[in-house]
Amino acid sequence: MRLTKRLGLLVAAAMLVNSPNAHANPTSINILTGGTSGVYYPLGMTLSTLYSEGIDNSDTTVRATKASVENLNLLQIARGQLAFALGDSVADAWKGDEDAGFRAPRDRLRAIAGIYPNYIQIVASKESGINSLQDLRGKRISVGAPRSGTELNARAIFKAAGLSYRDMGHVEFKPYAESVELIEKGQLDATLQSAGLGMAAIRELAERVAITFVAIPPDIVARIGSGAYQSGIIPAGTYTGQTNDVPTATITNILVSQTSVPDELAYEMTRLLFENLDRLADSHPAARDISLERAVSGLPIPLHPGAERFYREAGILR
Repeated sequence: MRLTKRLGLLVAAAMLVNSPNAHANPTSINILTGGTSGVYYPLGMTLSTLYSEGIDNSDTTVRATKASVENLNLLQIARGQLAFALGDSVADAWKGDEDAGFRAPRDRLRAIAGIYPNYIQIVASKESGINSLQDLRGKRISVGAPRSGTELNARAIFKAAGLSYRDMGHVEFKPYAESVELIEKGQLDATLQSAGLGMAAIRELAERVAITFVAIPPDIVARIGSGAYQSGIIPAGTYTGQTNDVPTATITNILVSQTSVPDELAYEMTRLLFENLDRLADSHPAARDISLERAVSGLPIPLHPGAERFYREAGILR
């Protein structure tokens, strides 16, 4: 009886070990975002929740990073499954633009979707007297973390306006939250931020300090000479005390994956994104600009095959 019972237990244990689900590793989904005070991070947190709920046996994490450039370099070495990045940074990564932070072409990158536009938002304290791009000469300004997507945007905008960092009185390379904190303390005059409308750092600054938004006119945008940049408007009333529309430059954000991500996982990540746009918009208003119809327009890298399958089923691609 004991031998029979022991044999039965061994058989049961063997069946458990050989069960296809016994040692099934969870599906890792590491989402690379940006600073916690920007737009990427709250949207990444919402996507993490959606994927945890909608993808069986998934293990989702959200990583705060220096955003676009770091994210794309991490994807190239498979240190993430999904990342947020600016369209111009994605194009530079695909080409391997060393000045933009990419020593070689990042050829493993694959697009999931074009999402909402970033707006270049140049904010100055009212007491600084800055009202135009040329007024930035001799002033103290922050342009985002070194070689971040924001900092690359700053270089492009200033060059088109006939300016460089040498024209400024002092240049800091600080992320969103630190930049606005220095303005509030009177230690900086202005900051250039590339983000969705209504970003928390600028919203909080506008509620505490009198600020001015510096326009980027359409002729300056045209001089950049890159299809990634388009003219846009920061609508009046977006921030406290902002009574007028502000002309500026916009750049599309892209959700990017990489070649080692299985097609089925990329398909599910894309499907859950577009089936839950209302929940994304609840986490940040920038997500209201995400549109299925625009998701594949002007992408500078190939679509992931899993995402491509979703768009074909949705009738966006033929």
